Amino acid sequence: MVNQKQRVEGAWQSSKSDSSNSTSGGESSKESSRCSTPVLDADRSDRLRDKMRRRIESGDCWFSLEFFPPRTASGAVNLISRFDRMGSGGPLFIDITWHPAGDPGSDKETSSMMIASTAVNYCGLESVLHLTCCNQTREVITGHLAKAKHLGLKNIMALRGDPMGTDWEEEEEGFNYAVDLVKHIRAEFDSYFDICVAGYPTGHPEAESYEEDLLHLKEKVEAGADFVISQLFFRADTFLKFLDDCRRIGISCPILPGIFPIQGYQSLRQLVKLSKLEIPEEITEVIEPIKDNDAAIRNYGIHQAVEMCRVLLDSGKVPGLHFYTLNREVATMEVLRQLGLWIEDPRRPLPWAVSAHPKRKVEDVRPIFWASRPKSYIYRTQDWDEFPNGRWGNSSSPAFGELNDYYLFYLKSKSSKDALLQMWGEELMNEESVFEVFTSYITAQPNRNGHKVMCLPWNDEPLAPETNLLKDELDKVNRRGVLTINSQPNINGKPSTDPIVGWGPPGGYVFQKAYLEFFTSSENVSALLKVLKKYEPRVNYHIVNVHGLNLTNAPELQPNAVTWGIFPGREIVQPTVVDPVSFVSWKDEAFALWIEQWAKLYEDESPSRMIIKYIHDNYFLVNLVDNDFPLENCLWQVIDDMFELINESLEQLRDSGDRLRAPGEQLGASGDQLGASGDGIGASGDGIGASGDGLGASGDGLGASGDGLGASGDGLGASGDGLGASGDGPSGDQPHRDK
Repeated sequence: MVNQKQRVEGAWQSSKSDSSNSTSGGESSKESSRCSTPVLDADRSDRLRDKMRRRIESGDCWFSLEFFPPRTASGAVNLISRFDRMGSGGPLFIDITWHPAGDPGSDKETSSMMIASTAVNYCGLESVLHLTCCNQTREVITGHLAKAKHLGLKNIMALRGDPMGTDWEEEEEGFNYAVDLVKHIRAEFDSYFDICVAGYPTGHPEAESYEEDLLHLKEKVEAGADFVISQLFFRADTFLKFLDDCRRIGISCPILPGIFPIQGYQSLRQLVKLSKLEIPEEITEVIEPIKDNDAAIRNYGIHQAVEMCRVLLDSGKVPGLHFYTLNREVATMEVLRQLGLWIEDPRRPLPWAVSAHPKRKVEDVRPIFWASRPKSYIYRTQDWDEFPNGRWGNSSSPAFGELNDYYLFYLKSKSSKDALLQMWGEELMNEESVFEVFTSYITAQPNRNGHKVMCLPWNDEPLAPETNLLKDELDKVNRRGVLTINSQPNINGKPSTDPIVGWGPPGGYVFQKAYLEFFTSSENVSALLKVLKKYEPRVNYHIVNVHGLNLTNAPELQPNAVTWGIFPGREIVQPTVVDPVSFVSWKDEAFALWIEQWAKLYEDESPSRMIIKYIHDNYFLVNLVDNDFPLENCLWQVIDDMFELINESLEQLRDSGDRLRAPGEQLGASGDQLGASGDGIGASGDGIGASGDGLGASGDGLGASGDGLGASGDGLGASGDGLGASGDGPSGDQPHRDK
């Protein structure tokens, strides 16, 4: 791609006020009591017009994408997934259209307002919300703008809109033209919003002339618009003439061409009808013979769009391209790839998915527990007035909101119920069936029914690239009932540009402590606690269950940085921590997902549902941190030692059973009545030995061997009454225990 810097002279309106002097609608932000460090990614704090200006100055061409709100709740779930996928290609912004018939300003999950808000807050995408003034009063419009500001939206596309019927009627208490809406936004909200307006390369259909329409566009820009997006067109020279004419009359702000890759015959006809455009004859001659072949039309549309975009970019006058996607992915992504604009390996500003909400622009620290559920974390912290910057701090009570709204479209699994049952099992036979699901997810191998497990309740995406570094070890432990939901390898000074573990600006180095988080049985935890004693203080642990048992050897209120980076000219950045207080809040969500997303797939009282409920009620959630990051990760050895101790205890039980059996057999051989009794004891001994898989199906644990893994026979008890009366569990000055 040739450099654009000399090509776009005059493409920025220098008279616009600098963003550093702009206000936020009269509000002053609360002064943070936390340590503050410079934002790693300048784009997170800049407003859209500043991002454009910086791209123009550097000659870095950009693209943007338009979407429309879906009609159904399931469509909303699919659209948010599409935002995540298409957002990975690096659009400068997206825009969301305004559909008056769809209650666009409401809280409905299909409304324009909620879709745009979700894109900003939960997908981290700079978003432009369309707003029309047609058939709306001044008061209603002001309410929409205030709500948009409250939700974190900073950009508005000001449009007149189309009347609900066929004829235009003036609104007595409203606005008649887009220029009136632009003036109103500036009068009521000063420079808080960046404003986009529409331009028409062939003139607005209702304008008396092309020249008159150009003057109306100039009025909108002079009233306060920051940039222009054009209506679609089919020939590059149509837009370039329009652009030259705009410059000729003094319109100097960025003007982006609206690109429509032809994707189907019917969609083309419908769009042309709405926009009142004519299809050039050379295009009609190509698509008419293939109008019933969608694939052929799409391939032609991609070719035609690529050729047109190349002419536009080579002109030296176009700093960016805006695509009308029709909520589809394939054609637009292919055009962008062929143009070299799609970012195949986007740089991560931080290890986790950021939000584009203005009040989160300095946020750079989060607990690791929500690494695979960032939308949930954002939802539960949406009411915070300030966000950690530089360090998490020694916080005794981070106020996480309750997560009761699992039905919210941006928190739902993107997979249907049928798809989840295919992945997680239409019928579970036992706990081992659950182990197999986790193992299939880790290995990316089909499950016993031939379906790949692409997600889990705690991970709605396939494995992260860095998790693949641990795949072999994760495979082994999940097969044995250590059900992992979060992990990271230890990293010692990898470049920040590393394609797998890198994040932040170039020229830095990143570090990580090994981390492992998993569900496992009470019997395993009993052995794990014994093993962990020999790994202190190198390994920190935190073990909880759904009933409130809370075991840790970490300081009660002290977070542990597990990811950090060193960058030129900056303080050390530590974006990920293990925080004991936050883990308790995460625990409630993590356990609830067993029921809300898995158990509820099955009928009440069904065996499958009872198996998931048993795990929810009886398993523990564990996190382990290996603090010695320069050395080889020891957490796998910890797990191996746990299973070795369990096996040793089982061998001792079997030996005890054998010793009981031998006298019984001798007495039985003599015909003595006690022989039968002895055999009974022997059989009982065999039963104890044979119960090794469950470490005592009767719930007696390993107490009979006298090894102390619950000598009282109480084990870890689902009631959370302790780790056995043997005294081997935490007590006194042992690791912190909080019932």
